[in-house]
Amino acid sequence: MSQNKFVQAFTEEEKKAVQELKAQLPELLKATAPATDEAPLSSLWGVPLTAEGDDERVDVVLVKFLRARNLDVKEASIMLTDCLIWRSKFKADHVLQESFDQSVLGRVGFLHKTDKEGRAVTYNLYGGDINLEAVFGDVENFVRWRVQLMEKGMQHIDFVNVDSMIQVHDYHGVSLFGSRTANSKQATKEIIKIMQDNYPEVLAKKFFVNVPSWGSTIFKLVRPLLSENTVKKFVICSSSEVSESLLQQISKENLPKQYGGDSVVPELTASDEKTKEKETPLQNDETIEADTLGVD
Repeated sequence: MSQNKFVQAFTEEEKKAVQELKAQLPELLKATAPATDEAPLSSLWGVPLTAEGDDERVDVVLVKFLRARNLDVKEASIMLTDCLIWRSKFKADHVLQESFDQSVLGRVGFLHKTDKEGRAVTYNLYGGDINLEAVFGDVENFVRWRVQLMEKGMQHIDFVNVDSMIQVHDYHGVSLFGSRTANSKQATKEIIKIMQDNYPEVLAKKFFVNVPSWGSTIFKLVRPLLSENTVKKFVICSSSEVSESLLQQISKENLPKQYGGDSVVPELTASDEKTKEKETPLQNDETIEADTLGVD
């Protein structure tokens, strides 16, 4: 009997699909080498991709690609192959060693402690006084930083006790009308594609906090376009519901003070906290991007 709680929860259909996909791993890995001109990757997120042995973490990784493709083994195989090719070309396994200006990018997003089930929590800030030129002036730099933030979260996933993470998207100060730059739109588009294509089924729950009334209206309009499985992971909170909602998921000692907890976030300076107390004035017209809804 399986010792892995996630494998124990597989349906019979999932078990069958996992075994089919696992049997294809040797050839799948070979297929990635010509596309990258490098030796094929032999592991993903620290899990050896092998069809042999009794490491059930492999099954947990594979089922994520299968679920993302409705258990279609062929499509999941293509997705996994493309993911490994992207990781090799992007050098995703090395991004954790790279350095970025946290005084700028730390105000846009940060990883801070875990929820009550040991899952990493990532906070993404969309309002306040974000300097668009400083953040998005170098699109490639921003994209690599954002992937690094995701990889930091993946470090907390061992596929034995934890197989997913939590995200909090904070829209305090965001208006329906605000300035956007060509770089910020390009970066947003790239990040959305990267996350959708290469990090399947790693999100347990996504909180949308301090959502203005127009944000709720937009969500209702696009909800029919989203899968039921995706919508079930969304929790939308108005300003008055933030603390109560987050404290159900995250213990008070781990929740940042900004959200009603006791934890201090190094990435947010005193000046940042003051900024979050102010509303951002209306600026130029903008189109609401997919990231406003957290579709990444």
